[in-house]
Amino acid sequence: MKNTGRLRARDVLDQFQFEATYHFTTAEFQAKLGASPVAARLALSRLARKGHVASPARGFYMIVPPSYWRLGCLPPDGFVPELMEYWGLEYYVALLSAAQYYGAAHQKPQICQIAVKRNRRRTQCGRVRVWFYARKRISEVPTRTFNTRYSMIRVATPEATAIDLVGYVRQAGGLGNVVTVLSELAEELDPSRMVEAVKTAPASWAQRLGYLLEALDAPEKAYPLKEYVQRASGATTRLRPGRPVSGAKLSADWRLLANAKVEPEA
Repeated sequence: MKNTGRLRARDVLDQFQFEATYHFTTAEFQAKLGASPVAARLALSRLARKGHVASPARGFYMIVPPSYWRLGCLPPDGFVPELMEYWGLEYYVALLSAAQYYGAAHQKPQICQIAVKRNRRRTQCGRVRVWFYARKRISEVPTRTFNTRYSMIRVATPEATAIDLVGYVRQAGGLGNVVTVLSELAEELDPSRMVEAVKTAPASWAQRLGYLLEALDAPEKAYPLKEYVQRASGATTRLRPGRPVSGAKLSADWRLLANAKVEPEA
């Protein structure tokens, strides 16, 4: 049999891994395979059916080690940074997914919540789901980087996570869950960095966050926000937007109508 010198599809994966490359495009795979575009796509389809590769986006693939075959994908921190780079998007891990990095959330790890400049459709890879949320002034939101096995991932700071939680209450599981997560996250909050974080969001978010932190017996974390709220906000807001205010108590310090009880979930 004539040897054309062409690599087999599995050999291409081995070569990628030898080069410490776990993410690749269809074009990169085709170049290594030395085949036509159609043959490369067919080879990738066969590898995907066998669980050796996964694709959360058209043209973008990752190698899936045997330890993740049941998941059908790498975990979120194993591909989200590379996927965002592939799409050319500024991003950070947000909300409950960010809180997990600080030991303050109990969300299933198969869901990853990502803030981007403009909202986009959710994507799924195996059992892993990635949900996107539009965040204005995203480039100003304070973040930290965490090392992963494959690269580094950008995560909202504890303070930025706290302000996002009160801004996206429904997406964070409701007010009860937000209160629960904030009660666990409070220890990680640096009062000197609170104002930097809240400046990237509407003043009403700062009002709600300060009120909740005081209600959770963490007034020292909320103190820097009071002056900011008094200076930046001229309007009274509601703890629960869109909910009736009949019987709600007014918090003068936070210019907030407490139209919901602050109760952590059991």
